[in-house]
Amino acid sequence: MISRASRMTDEGVNLPSPDDEATPFLVDLERIRFSPFYSRLSAVTQVIGATGGRSVVHNRLTHSLKVSAVAHPIAIEMRERLAHTAERLPDEYVCDSAVVRAAASAHDLGHPPFGHVGEQVLDQLAREWLGLADGYEGNAQTYRIVASLDVIHGSSRGLNLTAATRGAVAKYPWLPSLQLPGQQGAILPPGLRWINGELRVRKYSAYFLDAEDLRTARSAVHGVLPLQQSFESSVMDIADDIAYSVHDIEDFHRAGLLSEAAVAREFREWQTNWSDLRSLTDSELMSRRVPAGGALEVVRRKTVKDDPWIADSDAFWEAVRNVSRDLVEGLLTEGFDGSLGAERAVASFTRHWIRHLRQSVVLAPPDNPRIGLVTLDQLAWHEVHVLKFIHKHFVLDRPDIAMYQRGLSRVLVRAVKGLVAWAEDSHDRYRVPPRLRELVELATEGYLRLSRDKPEDIPEIDPREIRRLGLGRGVLDYVASFTDAQAIAVSEAIDGRPDRLWEIGHTL
Repeated sequence: MISRASRMTDEGVNLPSPDDEATPFLVDLERIRFSPFYSRLSAVTQVIGATGGRSVVHNRLTHSLKVSAVAHPIAIEMRERLAHTAERLPDEYVCDSAVVRAAASAHDLGHPPFGHVGEQVLDQLAREWLGLADGYEGNAQTYRIVASLDVIHGSSRGLNLTAATRGAVAKYPWLPSLQLPGQQGAILPPGLRWINGELRVRKYSAYFLDAEDLRTARSAVHGVLPLQQSFESSVMDIADDIAYSVHDIEDFHRAGLLSEAAVAREFREWQTNWSDLRSLTDSELMSRRVPAGGALEVVRRKTVKDDPWIADSDAFWEAVRNVSRDLVEGLLTEGFDGSLGAERAVASFTRHWIRHLRQSVVLAPPDNPRIGLVTLDQLAWHEVHVLKFIHKHFVLDRPDIAMYQRGLSRVLVRAVKGLVAWAEDSHDRYRVPPRLRELVELATEGYLRLSRDKPEDIPEIDPREIRRLGLGRGVLDYVASFTDAQAIAVSEAIDGRPDRLWEIGHTL
C-alpha cells in the first residue's frame, strides 16, 4: 500500500488527500481511458472472438470496464474497513478508489491480438527466435505502455502516471531475472514457482528496459512484503478474478459452447464417486482414460498443494454444490436462444455471482506471501476456482478451439518474422513504417543505457547485441499494439495476399 505522505508525482509534488475532487489519481484514470491503447482493446479478443451470427461477447475493453466497475465498490469498502482496523494497519494508509480504477482500466493494455494464445506465441518468438531473455509477458507489456510507449503532451515518454498508479498496475512486482538466494522452497506468490529446486519466474510486471521505472514506483509502496502487491493492486487483481470467472461463463453460454450434459456429468460424478477418485494416483487422474469427475478432482488437489493456507475439502465440496445449483441446474438447463427470457436468466446469474463474490472480499491474513492484502473468504475462494475450471476444461481445452488457436498462432509468427526480415533488408528497410522504426529506436536506446549502466539485477548486455535486441523488442511492441483484425491484415499482406491490403490503413 502507499502512504499519503509518499503519494507524489515523479516531479515530487505532494498530492492532495483522496477526498479532493481533482486528485492526480483521477488524472491518471483519464489519461489511461483516453489512450488509443485503451480504445484498441475493443477489437482484441477476451477468450473467444465474436462472429457475425453469434451473440455479443466480451472483448478486452468491456472486460476492463467491468473489472473497474467491480473494483470500485470493493475499494470503497476496503477503505472503510481500514479506517476501523488500526490494530492491523496504520490509519495513514488508504485504499484510493481512483488508483484502483486506473489500475483496473490499464491492467489489460498489454494483451496482444488473440488473447492469451497471442501472449504465448510472442513469448516463444521472443525467447527462442529473437533472443530476448525477458521474453514477452502481457503484464510487463502493460507496464511498458504506461511507462514508455504511450504519449501525452508534455511528457517525453509514457503517460507520466503517479507512483501510486504505476505501483498498482504492477500485478507481479518483480523482474524476470528475480533471484531468491537462500530461500529454496520458500512460499511464493502466484507467478513464481520452484521447479526441481530452481526458481521459475512465470509472470512479471516489467521487462529489463522498464526495470528502473518499476523500482521507482515500488519505492513508494510501504507496509507490504517485498514481492507483495500494493493494496490497490491487490483490489484490482481480485476484481479481475471475479469479473472474468463470471463473465466468461456468460460468453460461453451465449455462444453455445457449454454443454449442460457434459458439465452436469463431471460435477455429478465427482460428487457421487469422490471417495473412489481420492484413491487414484495423480498419474492415473492425468491419464486419457480418467473417469468423469477426475478433472475436477485434479483441481481440488492443486488447490491443496498450492494454497494449504486456505484450501479445504469441505469448502471445495460446498463450492461445487453451489456452482452446480446455479449453473448446471439453473442457467444451463435452457439453451441460449437470444430471447428476453434467456437474457434475463443470464442477467440474474451474473448479478447474483458478481454481488456474492464482491461481498466475499476480506482483509487477508497478515504476512502471507501467497496473496495480496485482500482476498476472498474461504468459500468464495473455492467457488472462483470451480468457475475457472469450467472455462478451461469445457471450452479452452476443446480440440476445435485448439485448432483455431493454432491458426491464429501462425498469423503472429508470419507478422513478426516478416517485419524483422523487412527491417533487416538493406535494400528496402527505408520503407519500413515510421512507427515501427521509432519503436525500434526507442528500444535500442534503452539497451544502450542498460549496457552502459550495468544494473545489478539485470543480465549484462553485450554491446554487440544491442541492435539485434532493439529490433526484436521494437517489433514485438509494434505487433502487440495491433487489434485482431490488424494482425491478420498485416500478416496476410506480408505473406503476399492482397485480400486485406487496404484494411491495414493507419496500422502502419
